Amino acid sequence: MPPVAMPQGHAGPTVWQKCIMGAAMGAGVGLTMGFLFGSFSILRGGAGPRGVLPTLSQYMLGSAATFSFFLAIGSVIRNDGHLPAHLEAARMQLASPIMRSRSEGLASMRAQWVQERTQRSGPQ
Repeated sequence: MPPVAMPQGHAGPTVWQKCIMGAAMGAGVGLTMGFLFGSFSILRGGAGPRGVLPTLSQYMLGSAATFSFFLAIGSVIRNDGHLPAHLEAARMQLASPIMRSRSEGLASMRAQWVQERTQRSGPQ
């Protein structure tokens, strides 16, 4: 069976879509964690003067807001999108040696070692 052809020019999700996706995942995790911790707190210490449902909803909404905020930011920071070839070349040219990959750093160190060896052995 022949492989399925991928459509050309298909772009991945935009930064805004990644932000929304991270916020939605964070809200789901936050609601769950808020329900667990809020239920435990209510069972352990009582509901307080407001009652069970307002106290539990306060835990859930506070936790959902916190998780969604941080996961939205994290999903934008961790952007795995690939740059076009000309932008990747410009980024590599302008990047400091510290920011480059480990293999490129090793290759540049080896080249520097070879150059130093030839300089030490040449003038003698």
